[in-house]
Order: sequence, then structure tokens, then C-alpha cells
Amino acid sequence: MMYPTVLGIRFSDIRQASRRPKPLLVTIFANWVVAPPLMTLLANLILTDPLHKAGVILLGLSPCTAMVMWWMFLAKGDMAQGLINTSVNALLMIFLYAPLAALYLGISSIPVPWDLIAISVLAFIALPVAAGATSRKLILERKGEDWFENKYRPSVGRISIVALLTTLIVLFSFEGEVILKNPLLVAYLAAPNLLHYATMIAWTYPLGYFAGWAYEAAIDTTLIGSSSHFEVAIAVATTLYGIGSGAALATVIGPLMEVPLMLSVVKLGLATRKYFPRSKK
Repeated sequence: MMYPTVLGIRFSDIRQASRRPKPLLVTIFANWVVAPPLMTLLANLILTDPLHKAGVILLGLSPCTAMVMWWMFLAKGDMAQGLINTSVNALLMIFLYAPLAALYLGISSIPVPWDLIAISVLAFIALPVAAGATSRKLILERKGEDWFENKYRPSVGRISIVALLTTLIVLFSFEGEVILKNPLLVAYLAAPNLLHYATMIAWTYPLGYFAGWAYEAAIDTTLIGSSSHFEVAIAVATTLYGIGSGAALATVIGPLMEVPLMLSVVKLGLATRKYFPRSKK
């Protein structure tokens, strides 16, 4: 899911974020300063198994840069600003994911496999970002923007969806029996995720309102700040700890929780958009 997202990024457009820096800065603060320690705290307060903690922490370290664009579209957010915010997150993941993963796993007394973390970041973040930027440049030069936007990107998008569904099917084939037979375990693993989402939504959306932002900027910040890139978290967890591990199971719970929750946030945004921006009176 990272590769098709990066295909849509005009890296030169990141300069436009300087015109409206506050939503971008709040997004960065939410995803990289607040979310990781918050999820780590919740994981350590609620969970006991180290591998379950590891999976939940990896989710908290993975800001969404792919499916969140779909949520912003449904919520009628600012797609241009959202693309800039997610593109910056994609770039930051290359440099911040590995050291933060090591930091917060270490804080939780979970063994830190530095070599596997580095390999995971290269394989699942740096390589897709580099491939997306390079192929975008080459294809635009050789085929033109019309072919790129109307032929290539839609095809890649369909393939990525099939790949994501295949990955989830494989994971559920390993973890499905555990999930079906242990609904209390699912609820147990879901608890830190739900509290994390609720906390992030509870401060990012009102912040946009009281700061006097337009609805489109406020809902973008909320959706990006509260969602997670569960595809990356699943891939890293299975690489570090194995496909049948407790860490992989904890990350699989992520999409089960996130999809209905994000749809609820979309409905909340559409229902309250008329109150934005806040009246100066």
C-alpha cells in the first residue's frame, strides 16, 4: 500500500505545506510525538504478554499513509493538504520508524532485533518510497501524465488491494482459529487500540475547531493522527517475530478495529462540518 500512495506524491508539492503549516505540524506532532508513547503506555498498562505488547506498539508507530486518503475522500477533507501531510509522514517513516521501534520496544523490556528492524524498514518503507518516486518520474517522462494518471495508477491501485487482501487472508488463515475461538482475547488486544484511537480523536478534532481551522483541515488532521498503517505494522511484526506469533496476531486486530472506527469518524465529521470554522464571535 505504500508504493501506490507514493506514486501520487509530487514531492515538490511538499513546499506548499509552508503556506498552511499548522495542520502539517499538528499531524507530525500527533503521529511522532504523542502516538508512540501513548500506545506504549496503554500496551504496558493493559497487556502482559511481551509479543502482544510488541504488536500493539508497532501499530502505534505506524502512521497511515495509504488508506487514510480514502477516509479523507469519504469525509470530504482537503485531499491536497492530506496528500502533503501523508507524503511527509511517508518520508519521516524512513528515518524515524527503526529508532523509535527500538526505543519503545526497549522501554517495554522487549528484545530489540536491530538487524531485522533495519531490514524491515528498508523492505517495507524505504524501498517502496524510492520505487514510487523513481517510477513516477520515469513513467511521466516516457508516457505522459494522462497515461500515468488514467492507466498506470488505477492498475497499481487494484493490484495493491489484491495484495493487501491476500496478505490479510494468509494472516487470518494462521490466526483466524485463535480469533474465532478466543473472542475475549480479541477484545483484550483491541482495548489499547480503541483507547489510543479515542484519545487521539478526542484532542485532534477539537483542536482544529478551537484553532479556527476549516473543516477540511481539521478532519484531515484527525484522520491521519488517529489511524495506523497496519500493513507496515503487520509486515514488520511477521518479519521480526513470525507469522504465527502473538505480535502478528496483535497487529491483525488493528484493521478489525480501524475500519469501523474510521467510518465512524467519517460520519462524525460529516455530521459536524457545518460548525467549522469556529465563529470569531
